[in-house]
Amino acid sequence: MYWFIALISLFAMAVDALFYRLRIRRRVKSRAGRIAFVCFALVSDLMPAFILLLYRLLPDNPTPAVKAAMWLMFVYLLTLLPRLAYYLVSLLGRRPAVRLVAMAAALGCVALLVWGAVRGRRAIVVNRVTIASDRLPEAFRGLRIVQFSDTHIGSMVNSRRELRALVDTINGLRPDLVVFSGDLVNIRYTELDQPAREILGAIRAPFGVVSTLGNHDVGIYVKDTVALPPEVNTARLIGLQREMGWNMLLDSTVYLHRGGDSISLSGVSFDRSMYRFRHTADVPIPGLEPVYAGVPAELFNVTVSHLPQLRHNIADLGYGDLILAGHVHSMQIKMRIGKRRFSPAQWFYDEWSGLYDNDGHRLYINDGIGYVGFPMRLGAYPEVTLFVLER
Repeated sequence: MYWFIALISLFAMAVDALFYRLRIRRRVKSRAGRIAFVCFALVSDLMPAFILLLYRLLPDNPTPAVKAAMWLMFVYLLTLLPRLAYYLVSLLGRRPAVRLVAMAAALGCVALLVWGAVRGRRAIVVNRVTIASDRLPEAFRGLRIVQFSDTHIGSMVNSRRELRALVDTINGLRPDLVVFSGDLVNIRYTELDQPAREILGAIRAPFGVVSTLGNHDVGIYVKDTVALPPEVNTARLIGLQREMGWNMLLDSTVYLHRGGDSISLSGVSFDRSMYRFRHTADVPIPGLEPVYAGVPAELFNVTVSHLPQLRHNIADLGYGDLILAGHVHSMQIKMRIGKRRFSPAQWFYDEWSGLYDNDGHRLYINDGIGYVGFPMRLGAYPEVTLFVLER
C-alpha cells in the first residue's frame, strides 16, 4: 500500500504544478499569493510522506500514535480532494460562472468528507441476504446467521458507543448464529479492554458467536515485538475472546446440530506467512486440508475466512457452500451508479464487496464495522449482514 500512497502524492504534485503553470502564475499577480499556493500545496502533498516517516521513526506504535496518524491522513484528504475537484471543474473555462461552480464542487467535497468522518463512519447498515441451496438440510431451513467483521477497536473514535450500537443492531436481528470474520483489534490485544469485552460479550444467539483471526489480530503490526511478541499478542487476544464466550475457529471445524440434521462450520485463520500478499488478488498459502480433516463432503458447509482471496482454495477442496469474509472494507469508499459499483478496492481485488457465486460456492464480503488509514466511510458504511438459509 506504500506504493499506492506514494503514487497519489506524486500525482497530486504533478497536478498542482500544472495548475500553477496554467492558472496561478498567469492570474495571481501577488508574489506572496503565489508563494502561499506553493507552500500550501507542498505541505499537503508531502503530508503522507511525513506520516510514514514519523511512523517509521517511532520505537513503537501505541494506540494514540496510530489514531494521530489516522487523523493526519484525514486532514490530507481534506486538503487534497477538494483541491482536485476545483482543478477539474476549472478545466471547463475561465468564466466567473465556472469559478463559482469549481468552488461549489470543492466545498461539496469538503462537506462529503466531513460527513463521512462525523456520521458515515458509524452509520450502521443491515444487509439482508437469502442463501438458497439444495444441499441445506430441511431442519436448517430459515437459519439466521448474522455476520460482522473488521471492528478495529483501537482506531474507533468512541469505541464504547460504537460497539454498543453494533451489539444492539445484532441482537435486534434475532440471530441463530453470529459470525465474526476477523480484525477485532487494530494493532494489539489490549484494545479489547474490559468495557469492550463486556459490550461484545452481550451478543446473544442460540448457537453462540464464532470468530476467526484476521491480519490485524496476529500481532504483525506491533513495532516493539520485544515487549510484545506476535505470538503472545495472538494468544492473549484468543484468550480474551474465549472469556467473552466466543468460540474460536482456528483452522478448525465444528458442527451445528438441529432436528437430527447437521451442517459444518469451519474457520480459516490468518497466517503470518500471508502478510506480503494480504492486499493482492491471490494469496499463496499452505494447504487448507487440515481445516477440513474428516469433515464429510456431503454436509452443507459454512466457512469463515478473513481473506476473501482464499475462496478458490476453499472451493477447490469441495467446501464452502457459503464463505463469509471481510478484510477489504471496500477501502471505506464506495459509490453506486445504476447497477454498477465503484471503489478503489477494485484496483486491488477481484472480489471486494457483497455476494459472489462460483458454481454454488457463495462468497460474501462484509464491508466491516471499523476503519483504518482514515476515520471516514463514504458509501461503504459499517455493515451487519443477516443471512437466511433456505432450500
